[in-house]
Amino acid sequence: MLKLRSGRTLYYGKGDVLTYRTYAKPLSVTAIPESAYIGDSNVIFSHNITFAVSSEQLLTSFTEGDNSLVVATDSMKNFILRHTADYEGSTTEGLLSFISTKFMDRYPHIDAVELSADRIPFQTLEVASPSGVGLEQSPLVYRRSHNDHASASMKLNRKDGAPVVDTHECSITDLQLIKVSGSSFYGFVRDEYTTLPESFDRPLFIFLDIYWKYDQFGDAADADQGRYVPAEQIRDITHNVFHEMKSPSIQFLIYQVGLRILTRFPQLLEIRFESNNRTWETIVDNTEADPAGVYTEPRPPFGFQGFTMTQEDLITDGE
Repeated sequence: MLKLRSGRTLYYGKGDVLTYRTYAKPLSVTAIPESAYIGDSNVIFSHNITFAVSSEQLLTSFTEGDNSLVVATDSMKNFILRHTADYEGSTTEGLLSFISTKFMDRYPHIDAVELSADRIPFQTLEVASPSGVGLEQSPLVYRRSHNDHASASMKLNRKDGAPVVDTHECSITDLQLIKVSGSSFYGFVRDEYTTLPESFDRPLFIFLDIYWKYDQFGDAADADQGRYVPAEQIRDITHNVFHEMKSPSIQFLIYQVGLRILTRFPQLLEIRFESNNRTWETIVDNTEADPAGVYTEPRPPFGFQGFTMTQEDLITDGE
């Protein structure tokens, strides 16, 4: 939240700025064992951007109706759209840094900018090969995905008059993962308020958002440094850990996911989880003789978890 030096909250901006950039610079990343992802052609490089500004000099626009220093939010939208075309990088984080720095250079009375972007995913499609043998990825036709997506946010302030990144965070959100067997939940507190039965093998359905921060922000903004962490590899690590382990709880599962991510990417300063338990309600239970079961959506309310980890957890876990 953008605030003045007095501690007063003051900001305004533009939301739902949809940018569909074609043929951005391709992204190339180092492979990891858990993922086939090694980059993106960035033929479609699209985002939903939210952009807010703050300044001590904007106070009179609130208190006196003085618009002399107000940059219209429509102008913000146009600025974002036009400079998206000028961006020569290949990452969402880099795009945000580029646009916000350009904006603060253009409008020197703006003290701070806070912005975020959701990557709008488009997936490649297979089409018949011109040779008539097999299928190949179409370089022209893509499918809009409404599944999990990458996001990034950051805040810039001025230091000695120049815009600098103050805070940043990257994420992959809206992961929805079901494991049909190999999860349990038992041994929890049982008292007069407990009606939940213990479960030794249950389908586990989780909604999961994962956030991370770098020890140096430049790693996120400039993929050419070779330390960029793609959301797709974070997602694939999560899939692998969920598949591999028998989890006694969601809490333990996300801890193990965090350990794997921090091991693969020592350049990360912090990893943060927000999860929901959306495990289905059992209608017809399965048995050892018959694995078939019937389930339905769980009734609200739902359980949730939050957890933050750092590189210190790797040291502690290894002791």
